[in-house]
Amino acid sequence: MPCRPPFLLRNIDFSARVAPGIGLCVAMTGLAIGLERAQAALLGKAWLEALNLALVLGVGLRALWRPTPACLPGISFCARTVLNIAIVLLGASFSVGAVRAIGPGLVAGAMGIVVFSLVFTCCVGRLAGLPARQTLLVACGNSICGNSAIMAAAPVIGADEDAVGACLAFTAAGGLVVVLGLPFVAPLLGLTDGAGGVLAGLCVYAVPQVVAAAAPFGMAAVHVGTLVKLVRVLMLGPVCVVLALIASAGRARKAQGSRLPPLTRLVPWYIIGFVVMMAVRSAGGIAAGLVVPLNHVATFLTILAMAALGLGVELRAIVHAGRALMVTVTISLLGLLGASVALVRVMVGG
Repeated sequence: MPCRPPFLLRNIDFSARVAPGIGLCVAMTGLAIGLERAQAALLGKAWLEALNLALVLGVGLRALWRPTPACLPGISFCARTVLNIAIVLLGASFSVGAVRAIGPGLVAGAMGIVVFSLVFTCCVGRLAGLPARQTLLVACGNSICGNSAIMAAAPVIGADEDAVGACLAFTAAGGLVVVLGLPFVAPLLGLTDGAGGVLAGLCVYAVPQVVAAAAPFGMAAVHVGTLVKLVRVLMLGPVCVVLALIASAGRARKAQGSRLPPLTRLVPWYIIGFVVMMAVRSAGGIAAGLVVPLNHVATFLTILAMAALGLGVELRAIVHAGRALMVTVTISLLGLLGASVALVRVMVGG
């Protein structure tokens, strides 16, 4: 029986294998953060955040240069393990108490918008001829929290990197349009500043983008919009659990007839970690001074993962999937915006 190398040597070997790819992703992350700050300095605010910039840089670099075999293990490590760790740390940013502050009616309304958008997008994707896995990715991205939701749902449903990258590229573009256009659309709809903040929370992707979209309506709008957005983000865990149950049930039917695997195999470990971190934060187990640093670490790791995912995207795959994907993303966003405006008028008023 061959001897296994000592634990320390195995870790040294692993570190040496992933170091080149991680170094490449770190360099791209630094460039993306620098470009975001340059936008803020030159334009007054960052119109495109580092998360999206890292993806664009990765896709652009991959179009010009194929990563060497030495870089591939590190790129894969960033796209999977690093992303999962970031999702767990993200749970520390949310507490049940903060969500309660906006009232049960608006909480229920935000959850209803997520469910509506998921179902609506799945119907649109099917009619447009988009593959089922890509349809689910678009539905999660548009309905919950954009890139993070897509990247969290992808391993649950077994989506490949080309499908993930294509969905990220299209939804990122659609999300940017929403962020830029919402401050102009809300006044045309006759919405008050408070209603504009709620609308931003209901239909804009990431929390920083909600802040940017709601800022023209005042700080009160930013506050309520962020809280509404947190409700949508909190739906990520339950949605991924449901997707995991559906995916596992399908695999079980093929492999074992009607038997299901144990529950511990149905729920991804990073989703469990996200829920545990949120529960610990809600119970006061995470000091207030640690929340911001943990959020910064989660953001940095997510940007790393975005760069890695971009490096795995073939532009030809995006072009090939373009029409059905573009139709699905566009109609999904319009449906989300329409439903959000209707909810705001009913619950908040114009």
